[in-house]
Amino acid sequence: MAFENLLWTREGEVVTVTVNRPRALNALDQKTVRELLQAVGDVRRDPEIRSLVIAGSGDRAFVAGADISAMAQMEPKEGRAYSRLGHRLMYSLEELEQPVVAAVGGYCLGGGLELALACDFIIAAETARFGQPEINLGVIPGFGGTQRLTRRVGVGHARELVYIGDPIDAKRALEVGLVDRVVPRDQLQEESLAFARALAAKAPVALSLAKRAINSGLDMDLASGCRLEVEAFATTFATEDKAEGMRAFLEKRPAVWRGR
Repeated sequence: MAFENLLWTREGEVVTVTVNRPRALNALDQKTVRELLQAVGDVRRDPEIRSLVIAGSGDRAFVAGADISAMAQMEPKEGRAYSRLGHRLMYSLEELEQPVVAAVGGYCLGGGLELALACDFIIAAETARFGQPEINLGVIPGFGGTQRLTRRVGVGHARELVYIGDPIDAKRALEVGLVDRVVPRDQLQEESLAFARALAAKAPVALSLAKRAINSGLDMDLASGCRLEVEAFATTFATEDKAEGMRAFLEKRPAVWRGR
């Protein structure tokens, strides 16, 4: 894969996409956002890829924010277009059939936190720091932070992070439910890959349907969400993986998933 600001690595069924702008603390300029969109599209089109890890290069940051130098020159029209571009990326991650793991070391601020929030899981190094500091620049989160952060940690914690703008450490992020796991910094890469491998080992169609049901159900009332689950559950019964999974269980052997 040919990217200027990303690194693409593959280990079997797991792909790692690393934002590679260490001098800028991996900030999300428009080029990087567009390359991430391309990378997500490449993952979507490859059925042999079963899970995706998003990481940041260097020891200091996952993604330290958006491109402030560019935003400083923007008028409302340009700001709206930049925000819409960012939202396209976040939606593309949420709508991806494969599960996505954010491996967060160092600063995860602004657009970086919004990027992590669009992933299915966030694994953080003990050195990670999380925040939505946009208020200190006279703006607000523009890539979905006001919405996804609220859904993940609740209104109270989201208001504090967005209204005050002060970052929190990994321990506090775990306490409020912002991250799923905290690991030593030198174990972040391997722990994230191990988790992604565990996801890749599951039945792909069932996992995709589960992801869709959970994400779509967040915007539904309970009855509508349960109806969605019924249809997704029924869909799995038409798959080869359902037949294989139940046969393997009865035969007391590991299942061999085909993704069909």
